[in-house]
Amino acid sequence: MTTHFIALEIDLSELYTQNDVIAKVTEQLHPCGQPLRWAITRVDRDRQLATIEAVVTRPAEPG
Repeated sequence: MTTHFIALEIDLSELYTQNDVIAKVTEQLHPCGQPLRWAITRVDRDRQLATIEAVVTRPAEPG
Protein backbone atom coordinates (compact mmCIF):
# COMPACT_ATOMS: atom_id res chain seq x y z
CA MET A 1 0.00 0.00 0.00
CA THR A 2 1.08 3.53 -0.72
CA THR A 3 -0.35 6.78 0.60
CA HIS A 4 -1.06 9.83 -1.53
CA PHE A 5 -2.07 13.41 -0.81
CA ILE A 6 -5.04 14.53 -2.93
CA ALA A 7 -6.47 18.03 -3.34
CA LEU A 8 -9.68 18.68 -5.25
CA GLU A 9 -12.49 21.18 -5.53
CA ILE A 10 -16.19 20.47 -5.37
CA ASP A 11 -19.04 22.67 -6.53
CA LEU A 12 -21.30 23.57 -3.61
CA SER A 13 -24.01 25.28 -5.64
CA GLU A 14 -26.26 22.19 -5.76
CA LEU A 15 -25.35 20.66 -2.39
CA TYR A 16 -27.87 21.54 0.28
CA THR A 17 -27.12 19.36 3.31
CA GLN A 18 -24.12 17.99 5.15
CA ASN A 19 -24.98 14.53 3.78
CA ASP A 20 -24.91 15.93 0.21
CA VAL A 21 -21.39 17.27 0.78
CA ILE A 22 -20.17 14.00 2.29
CA ALA A 23 -21.63 12.00 -0.60
CA LYS A 24 -20.03 14.31 -3.20
CA VAL A 25 -16.60 14.18 -1.53
CA THR A 26 -16.79 10.39 -1.25
CA GLU A 27 -17.78 10.14 -4.92
CA GLN A 28 -14.89 12.37 -6.02
CA LEU A 29 -12.29 10.57 -3.88
CA HIS A 30 -13.31 7.01 -4.82
CA PRO A 31 -11.31 6.91 -8.11
CA CYS A 32 -8.23 8.24 -6.28
CA GLY A 33 -8.02 5.44 -3.69
CA GLN A 34 -9.32 4.53 -0.25
CA PRO A 35 -9.59 7.69 1.89
CA LEU A 36 -7.83 7.62 5.26
CA ARG A 37 -8.95 11.15 6.07
CA TRP A 38 -10.26 14.23 4.32
CA ALA A 39 -11.05 17.80 5.28
CA ILE A 40 -12.62 20.89 3.78
CA THR A 41 -9.75 23.37 3.90
CA ARG A 42 -11.22 26.36 2.08
CA VAL A 43 -14.59 27.63 0.87
CA ASP A 44 -14.90 30.27 -1.83
CA ARG A 45 -18.38 31.68 -1.24
CA ASP A 46 -18.36 33.82 -4.38
CA ARG A 47 -17.59 30.87 -6.68
CA GLN A 48 -19.42 28.30 -4.49
CA LEU A 49 -16.37 26.00 -4.42
CA ALA A 50 -14.91 24.00 -1.55
CA THR A 51 -11.31 22.81 -1.53
CA ILE A 52 -10.89 19.29 -0.18
CA GLU A 53 -7.57 17.84 0.97
CA ALA A 54 -7.33 14.11 1.56
CA VAL A 55 -4.91 11.29 2.22
CA VAL A 56 -5.76 8.09 0.36
CA THR A 57 -4.20 4.64 0.10
CA ARG A 58 -3.68 2.67 -3.07
CA PRO A 59 -2.28 -0.80 -3.69
CA ALA A 60 1.46 -0.75 -4.30
CA GLU A 61 2.38 -0.71 -7.97
CA PRO A 62 4.53 -3.63 -9.10
CA GLY A 63 8.07 -2.85 -10.02
